[in-house]
Amino acid sequence: MIVHPSPPAGSALRQRMIEDMTVRGFTAKTQHDYIRYVKTFAAFLGRSPDQATAECATTIFMSG
Repeated sequence: MIVHPSPPAGSALRQRMIEDMTVRGFTAKTQHDYIRYVKTFAAFLGRSPDQATAECATTIFMSG
C-alpha cells in the first residue's frame, strides 16, 4: 500500500484561495498576484496567514 503524505496546511489554504478566485472569475494574473501578496504577508508574519489576527493586518499596513 502506498501512503502519500498530507500536503502542508499552506497548500490547502492556497488551493482554497485559487478555487474561490476561480469561482469569482478572477484572471490568472490577478490570482498569481494575490497568491504572491499572501506569501509576502506570511513571510512578514512568520506564520501561516490563516493564523493572522486583525492586529497582524494592521501592523503590516502601518509598516508600509
